[in-house]
Amino acid sequence: MNYILFDGPSRNNLLPFTFTRPVADIRIGILTIREKWETFLDSTTTTVTEDYLSDKYPMVEMDENIMINASFLPNFELVEMVKDLQENQAIFKDEDVIAFYTKDTQDDINFENYEALEFHDELIKVENTWDIFSKNGEAIQEDFNLLTKGRRSQPIPSSCNIIAAENIFIEEGAKLEFVTLNASSGPIYISKDAEIMEGSLIRGPFSLGQSSTVKMGAKIYGPTTVGPSSTVGGEVKNSVIFGYSNKGHEGYLGNSVLGEWCNLGADTNNSNLKNNYAEVRLWNYETEGFARTGLQFCGLMMGDHSKCGINTMFNTGTVVGVSANIFGSGFPRNFVPSYSWGGSAGFTTYTTKKAFEVMEVVMSRRNLSLTEQDKAIFEHIFEETAKYRRQ
Repeated sequence: MNYILFDGPSRNNLLPFTFTRPVADIRIGILTIREKWETFLDSTTTTVTEDYLSDKYPMVEMDENIMINASFLPNFELVEMVKDLQENQAIFKDEDVIAFYTKDTQDDINFENYEALEFHDELIKVENTWDIFSKNGEAIQEDFNLLTKGRRSQPIPSSCNIIAAENIFIEEGAKLEFVTLNASSGPIYISKDAEIMEGSLIRGPFSLGQSSTVKMGAKIYGPTTVGPSSTVGGEVKNSVIFGYSNKGHEGYLGNSVLGEWCNLGADTNNSNLKNNYAEVRLWNYETEGFARTGLQFCGLMMGDHSKCGINTMFNTGTVVGVSANIFGSGFPRNFVPSYSWGGSAGFTTYTTKKAFEVMEVVMSRRNLSLTEQDKAIFEHIFEETAKYRRQ
């Protein structure tokens, strides 16, 4: 069977992260949503997403296909239902379609002609940016169960101070000495070739991606995810870093999400609680206004390739778009559009020519390159977000 992940109606609520990727490639827990589905299905997947992303993330359609709403995270019971789908059947959770069977000869999908199968159990659904960190603990636990089943962890070095060793899994090539790992409140997963330097204090749930580093003396409170090829230091609480990003110095990051290729300068801090303890509102690209989150704690949402200078201060509930560069004293506004250059004193436009020069240097340090596909995506984002830079 051919499986296709589609963005679904939540895509715009997940900007700025879905400017540069389909919903399926959001990281929550240990794995991306796509990696979860592919592991459960034991199959590759393709994608239905925005036209400007489709060259990089194409859809492959075959005679028989199952379309899956990427906003829903898989579990064993759901995957069994998906695998058993037959022609003219669809799985629903309340009013939301989770998955449906289709043939390449079908021009239109009319669910009134489908047999509706209701999924009754609880599911993790990612429909807002803040879900990425607020539901991260559940997602880490689910991924930990999935990835460790039938496998044995590498030995925990004797120099480490350990609580609840049964909830800790270390992959081959990982390095850690003289660190404290407390997995009593959630699992800790340390990926291949990752390193936790001496003196670090980590409380689960926590996941450290492949080839990532936790710097000396770091203090990390779960649920926190650090994706692949990233560096983390200072104090971090309940945050998700997608990958290839650096928060390598002192400073606080809490209840936040960083995309890929972000860099936080030394002593960067974000607020995750308003002075009056009121509900946090976040910029919403769909309504072009600030949306209620229902959360008292909510920090920084930063899109891919955005960066900030030393001593940057982010207010509670700040949204930073793609490829922004923030610096200077004072608090910048709590919505920073993509391709903005500046800070609290004001912003100018960060041109794609200059942005690409930086991207190429940064990516080359990881032996990766900025492709023509990538440039086309970033050019599109530059044009699409121009209206916000004029506000």
